Amino acid sequence: MRLVAWQPDDLLRRLDDVVGVYGEAMGYRQELLQTRRGYIGAHVRRAGFRAVATLTTDGRLAGFGYGYTSGPGQWWHDQVRSALDDRDRRRWLADCFEVVELHVRPVAQGHGVGARQLRALLAMAEGETVLLSTPEADERKSRAWRLYRRFGFSDVLRDFLFPGDERKFAILGRGLPLVERPAEEAPGIVGI
Repeated sequence: MRLVAWQPDDLLRRLDDVVGVYGEAMGYRQELLQTRRGYIGAHVRRAGFRAVATLTTDGRLAGFGYGYTSGPGQWWHDQVRSALDDRDRRRWLADCFEVVELHVRPVAQGHGVGARQLRALLAMAEGETVLLSTPEADERKSRAWRLYRRFGFSDVLRDFLFPGDERKFAILGRGLPLVERPAEEAPGIVGI
């Protein structure tokens, strides 16, 4: 497998594959996936857009991730902003890169694909902080949670409810730039 940086047009060309990976990784119904196509297509035009993809040797999409500069007027940003106090708004949202999506096909999970994608995405990110949301889960059992904790993400908000979704989410954040410990001190984290 190889990790590549994607430009907006690269992601749009592979939008069907992106939505397919998203659906497999999240277990979402087909009708919900069709609405996500529009959101994802619009996201590529946002300021600071960065994307990565993991391709198999035959060119199949094994995973992807993307984000952009978070700002007022964006739905996710405004939802999170409304739940933070003034001090945390200044700390987390003043100059923030938002990891919008980071997914790996279930058959490719557990092989470091997500870690490589997150590392590359954070290396390209601009801003002082990075935020993401993830469904609440048992941190010991959830691969996503273990990944985010390994990368130094801490709790910003817990048990957060987004309108239209009955699941509770955690908002996690960390400072930028990404500075990692040497590989011998950080098991499971390998270079790109």
